[in-house]
Amino acid sequence: MEHTADARDGIEIRTIGLPDVTAALAQGWSDFRRAPAFGLFFGAVFSAVGVVICLQLVVWGTSYWALPIMAGFPLIGPFAAVGLYDVSRRLEQGASLDWGEVLGVIARERGRQIPSMAFVTLFFFLAWVYFAHLIFALSFGLAAPVTGGPVEMLTSPPGLVMLAVGTVVGGGLALLLFAITVVSVPMLLDREVDVITAMITSVRTVVENRGPMLAWAAAVAGLSALAMIPLFLGMMVIFPVLGHASWHLYRRVIGPAA
Repeated sequence: MEHTADARDGIEIRTIGLPDVTAALAQGWSDFRRAPAFGLFFGAVFSAVGVVICLQLVVWGTSYWALPIMAGFPLIGPFAAVGLYDVSRRLEQGASLDWGEVLGVIARERGRQIPSMAFVTLFFFLAWVYFAHLIFALSFGLAAPVTGGPVEMLTSPPGLVMLAVGTVVGGGLALLLFAITVVSVPMLLDREVDVITAMITSVRTVVENRGPMLAWAAAVAGLSALAMIPLFLGMMVIFPVLGHASWHLYRRVIGPAA
């Protein structure tokens, strides 16, 4: 691990490599094992929200929307993982793990900058839902096909076009949100900075560490996709591990506060 030459706004961005990414994942797994109750709790809540959304789509007779919703659902992960960041921070400081303190982290941060990041994350999720609707309408017309199930719909020629375009658009939104949040959310929990500075720092971090950060993004996307296949159940473990690992990656790439 090396240090970059400049440290704007008193924030030092380090140069990391692929070993730092794998080490962060190992630390994430270690934190999950050290505090499994917290990890399973946050993972269960995250999974339950995804399951409820998908089941509601089935009730509404719009199960073909499950795929774009599942694709966009992880976009809220960085904000949803704030409690896990706090657990990792407490573990590294040797502080006690108190349910009231951990669960109240959002409430304690309400007067600072993290709520602003919640709106940024929600904006991207809603933007994805809007674009998904638009791509669906352009692919199939304003009315959904009345014959065949979701599989037949998605594997039809218009469905394949929709999947291709949706992958490009969704991937672009996800990459942009990743660049904005990968460092900014844990930074806002860790130190007194404004949300704009945190987002700019996050983007600079990704630009200056393109290879390792893209590898981290690929790992998050791949593990999340696998975890969602069995009705989001895999997220009960994958989500907390990735949340803890995100905190440790932040620690590795951003130098300590002066």
